[in-house]
Amino acid sequence: MGKTYIPEGYKAKLSVYETQRAIDYIKRYFQRSLAKSLHLKRVSAPLFVSDNSGLNDNLNGVERPVSFDIPGVGLNAEVVHSLAKWKRLALKKYEFYVGNGLYTDMNAIRRDEEPDNIHSIYVDQWDWEKVISREDRNIEYLKNTVQAIVNAICDTNEALQDEFPVLNAKIDRNVSFITTAELEELYPDLTPNEREYAYVKEHPTTFLMQIGKKLKSGKPHDGRAPDYDDWSLNGDILFWNPVLNRAFEISSMGIRVDADSLAAQLEEAGCNDRRTLAFHKMLLNDELPLTMGGGIGQSRLCMLMMQNAHIGEVQVSLWDSETIEICRNAGVLLL
Repeated sequence: MGKTYIPEGYKAKLSVYETQRAIDYIKRYFQRSLAKSLHLKRVSAPLFVSDNSGLNDNLNGVERPVSFDIPGVGLNAEVVHSLAKWKRLALKKYEFYVGNGLYTDMNAIRRDEEPDNIHSIYVDQWDWEKVISREDRNIEYLKNTVQAIVNAICDTNEALQDEFPVLNAKIDRNVSFITTAELEELYPDLTPNEREYAYVKEHPTTFLMQIGKKLKSGKPHDGRAPDYDDWSLNGDILFWNPVLNRAFEISSMGIRVDADSLAAQLEEAGCNDRRTLAFHKMLLNDELPLTMGGGIGQSRLCMLMMQNAHIGEVQVSLWDSETIEICRNAGVLLL
């Protein structure tokens, strides 16, 4: 059962009708800005992939994909968790070249997600991926890309407020970059979530880097699949959300594994069995382009800019009876 909290005195700033207008405005404006900043072209993407392709995102390795058989095709399929791997294969198939990439609307079902104010079993995000050179596989290139994304978010927020003056969310363009190891050193006695809260409250736009590798404590800050992000060249974009009084993740992204980092991370994660999958064989044989990419939450971005308290105010999903009752009593309308 989910854990829903509605701040005392909270009231949505927009009517239901105006909310729909604002969602449309944010999505149209931001994707244009993102595409221009990162040199991306829009493509169509799959809702499901075959279960033996190795293309589904394994997330933390324990989440169960929604699966079904397709008698007419003779295959079993899985609804995607994300398109982290599919995008890289698509860049090769569609013959994208260095410095250019793709973006798409990604819709997914994560059946094992624990619903709360910012989590839903329905996931909607902009998935993007671009081809980079080997020389670009470095921290500086990663940081520059993060800044470009944050600028696109801030540009969208400012334009939205011109259109809807009642909205006044403040989003800082100045990004603070910190690694998970540095964060653990700052707050050794706190949990990972508590560390994010403490740091992002003081640095309202943060890029938390190097997620997935084990820290001095012997545990990673958070789980990351070993076969798409290079754990030394990835991170999360976090904003401070004053409505919910918490750190608020908008994007998980990074420079993707090459053959060497994939081999090392599969070994560390105990996932060497994946070497036999078609996608992983291509990576290990250097048959796929070097890329970077990520996902940017559409509903999360709308929540932040429209100053909503619950993700159900900006997307349609299914909720447990307790969440429905809490929202009803607080006057919060779930779509």
